[in-house]
Amino acid sequence: MSFMIDLNADVGERPHALRDGSEEKILGMISSANIACGAHAGDESTMAQTVTLCIKHGAAVGAHPSYPDRANFGRVEMAMTARELEESIFQQVRALGEIAQAQRTELQYVKPHGALYNVAVRDHDVAETIARGVARWSRALALVGLAGTPMLAVWEAMSFRAVPEAFADRAYEADGTLRGRSKNGALIHSRQQASAQALRIIKEQCAISIDNVVVPLRAETLCVHSDTPNAVAILSAVREQLALADITVSSFSLRKPSRS
Repeated sequence: MSFMIDLNADVGERPHALRDGSEEKILGMISSANIACGAHAGDESTMAQTVTLCIKHGAAVGAHPSYPDRANFGRVEMAMTARELEESIFQQVRALGEIAQAQRTELQYVKPHGALYNVAVRDHDVAETIARGVARWSRALALVGLAGTPMLAVWEAMSFRAVPEAFADRAYEADGTLRGRSKNGALIHSRQQASAQALRIIKEQCAISIDNVVVPLRAETLCVHSDTPNAVAILSAVREQLALADITVSSFSLRKPSRS
């Protein structure tokens, strides 16, 4: 059986990584780039630089909107009305969309960041609000969310393509949610462990939870965070293991939606 997977990473969040070349190393190994849109990190300059690198390396351009909270890097839930959140999402997606168009390319998808992503996993109203904000820019964009969770069904019901995502560098709880970053063992730092988890997710459609429970996962895209310690080495190990297993890396935006 042949396998194909998209690899994504959250990028455009660290100006120093653009300056020292480490961001470009990451963009050279992924097929989809989740670009910070200015709310939790990034600005017009970092967005433009990152889009340029995406074009150079053939990575699909994706928006990575967040709660507008740079002080906490978008990793703390914020109290916002649905109207406020929708407007924030729209403005972030529009900002990156216009920068992409200026470089003669297009946004392909949107993946919420941090606390916004985690809240949307469990809160249908927030998931709907995200989609409404995205729709004000384009209904043709795909929405990326946690595999096996209701947020995907919410987006599909709103006529969006919903792309299930899993993580090579994050630990799972037994219920299929990600282990909170404040808890021990939430991040996977080991190249061997991350690449083994990636292979298991792709080939066996499951992960092993922090409590050694088998968690079913059907994912079209696999994430490695660019701010995870040793991220470049982790991505390199993942790519090496995928190549050895004859697994093709290709952006989901270039493929037809999968059907269950």
